[in-house]
Amino acid sequence: MIASVVFLFSVVVSTAQRNDVTLRFNAPATHFTESLPLGNGRLGAMMFGDIKKERIALNEISLWSGGPQDADDETAFQYLKPIQDHLLAGNNKAAQDILQQHFISKGKGSGHGRGANEKYGAYQTMGDLFISWKDSNAVVTNYNRVLDLEKAIATTTFTRNAATYTEEIFTDFVNDITWVRLSTTKKGSINVVLSLYRKENAQIKTKKNTIAMMGQLPSGTDKGMEFVTVAQPSVKDGTIKQEGNELVIENATECLIRISSVTNYDNKTGSLTTEDIIERAFQYIEKSKQTSYAAAQQKSTAAFQQLFNRCRWTMPDTKKIAALTTNQRLINYNKGEEDLQLPVLYFNFGRYLLISSSRPGLLPANLQGLWAVEYQTPWNGDYHLNINIQMNYWPAELTNLSSLAEPMHRFTSSLVNNGTKTAKAYYNANGWVAHVISNPWFFTSPGEGAAWGSTLTGGAWLCEHIWEHYRFTKDTAFLKKYYQVLKGAAQFLQSILIKEPTHGWLVTAPSNSPEHAYKMPNGFVGNTCMGPTMDMQICRELFNACITASTVLKTDAQWRNELTTTVKQLAPNQIGAKGDLNEWVNDWEDGEPHHRHVSHLYGLHPYDEISVNKTPSLAEAAKQTLLQRGDAGTGWSMAWKLNFWARLHDGEHALQMFKQLVKPVVSGDGIKMSGGGTYPNLFCAHPPFQIDGNFGATAGLAEMLLQSNEEEIELLPALPAGWHTGSVKGLCARNGFNISIDWKNGKLVNCWVLANNNADCTLLYAGKKIKLKTVKGKTYRFAWSDFK
Repeated sequence: MIASVVFLFSVVVSTAQRNDVTLRFNAPATHFTESLPLGNGRLGAMMFGDIKKERIALNEISLWSGGPQDADDETAFQYLKPIQDHLLAGNNKAAQDILQQHFISKGKGSGHGRGANEKYGAYQTMGDLFISWKDSNAVVTNYNRVLDLEKAIATTTFTRNAATYTEEIFTDFVNDITWVRLSTTKKGSINVVLSLYRKENAQIKTKKNTIAMMGQLPSGTDKGMEFVTVAQPSVKDGTIKQEGNELVIENATECLIRISSVTNYDNKTGSLTTEDIIERAFQYIEKSKQTSYAAAQQKSTAAFQQLFNRCRWTMPDTKKIAALTTNQRLINYNKGEEDLQLPVLYFNFGRYLLISSSRPGLLPANLQGLWAVEYQTPWNGDYHLNINIQMNYWPAELTNLSSLAEPMHRFTSSLVNNGTKTAKAYYNANGWVAHVISNPWFFTSPGEGAAWGSTLTGGAWLCEHIWEHYRFTKDTAFLKKYYQVLKGAAQFLQSILIKEPTHGWLVTAPSNSPEHAYKMPNGFVGNTCMGPTMDMQICRELFNACITASTVLKTDAQWRNELTTTVKQLAPNQIGAKGDLNEWVNDWEDGEPHHRHVSHLYGLHPYDEISVNKTPSLAEAAKQTLLQRGDAGTGWSMAWKLNFWARLHDGEHALQMFKQLVKPVVSGDGIKMSGGGTYPNLFCAHPPFQIDGNFGATAGLAEMLLQSNEEEIELLPALPAGWHTGSVKGLCARNGFNISIDWKNGKLVNCWVLANNNADCTLLYAGKKIKLKTVKGKTYRFAWSDFK
């Protein structure tokens, strides 16, 4: 029997099980992939916890070298028709030769992923705060370093010379500074030296108990972004004195350090301002002095928990893991030992990272979120548009962090102006395009290497997140705001469609399937082609989104009719001779059978045109594709496969992918294109560290518990047998629903549906259904017996 209740079901968990919200270490970090990350969406900090010379790595999400550049080759469009003619004639090699010469960026592009000193630029570390302990040779006992995901606070404690020392760090969600607090149980026993450090492009000055680090990054051969970090300590008991560019703290019982970091990047325009950023940095410091450390910490945690507690997942506790370090838990889990809370910890960590690296009004989370210790980050730490930035935001809608996707939406809109010029330069096309790489300067040109850099659906894929936000929220004001962005991306794809000769289908040309190659029957191995499957899926998704959006907004009726006709002519999904889903229009062999990109399953996830319930034959082909491609890959690739298997309702294989993703990886900096896993601090290893795997797996774990489309909400669709008992509160379903579920012994016990809109839906569980017409603001509760 359906029971309707009018109160809002609370998703706040009053007493969390500590093993699912705590990262633990029993030694200092030797590498940043052992450090504890903190962030408030703008500022980042990483605690190393060293007992001799503590290092706190500092970040600010907008700190980039480089600047705007004119990278479009204005003559490229002249070669479009010859390329297309060669493709139509089956002469892919000739087409690719021309494309690789002319469909690349002008100049050095991204510097082949090492653009820190080029015009493209790179995301960079702000630098480090060092805390050198004067009595560091004494024996240390009882060392403990933890990150509390529930409070967003990192703490190191240790005992030395009969005194217990505590170091706490948090990045303030209210006052917008980083706080460091040193305290001791023995009065007057804190003796440390404070210093700021940056190896290049910075000057350090000390005055009036304050250290200031100021600098300017290069923009190719020009001067680029300015930045400043100010560190200001205060003490209880003890003294502060200046020695060179360092501050010496002596005989203190407590030392409180306020750290303020800013740049002159303007988030509204994507340009550099002329404001006095030193003054702004000090304004943050002065504002924070109006509150105590304890009050600031309490208010910051409360602001963080407003987001974090919206969605909580609990599983049975395993008592014996309570004293283990996080890395030892990874090792034991890899050996097959039970740890039901490790997936929950990983899920909580992923949501924590998104809250900590994405804030409305700022830049979106980059390849490393906002945590970096490098001056040349891997692949420039930029925005890769052929899955990586998109994967960063997969958890946003589903795990009740919808507002945090705003930077992604606004960034997409900001690409339109440059993308319109790029569309004309290369394709003489209407609308706008973005290719594979971008940065805070809104780069939209192809990359400097056409084999990877000419993928032309980056911007269209970004638009999927705009459409998904509408699907989840049904916010028509939002849809109206971003409608022209969707329309422009669709118009570009419309402009480059041609008819392939075999079936007369409309296909994109020239294009490729991201970073992968095919092998033609004549032996040619290439990238350039017509109508790769992912392109066609993205076209269908975006065109259908625009058809629906124009209907909802009552606009563009004629164009809507054009799109409706065009959609029917697009090359469809095809099943190949091996029973898999074709990656290209032709059933060609894979250039690399176990390649990390499985782009032609875009229609299975994140798009949902392929599903077990509605297109079983295509779902089976997707399954065969995954079996043939294999489970190995880089970190983000395994995270994507986790989502694929969840969508295929195979909870056991999805769990297998999670277990492979969290296999322990030794900390290091080496770049590898396979062998991903998880570092000791739960950062995902590409390797090296890329945060997309963390976010992708967080979404995948949620997909195992809840899936939805416009018509249906599916409960526990991919629940593995080992997750026999648990509960999840506050997941989100499309059409504006919040869902909470309890289960026991592998069976649904209760579920709650909170309606944020007046809407109809069908609940699915174990082949049974409940049809529901909801009223906005009401919560509906169902038991297993209610399903028919």
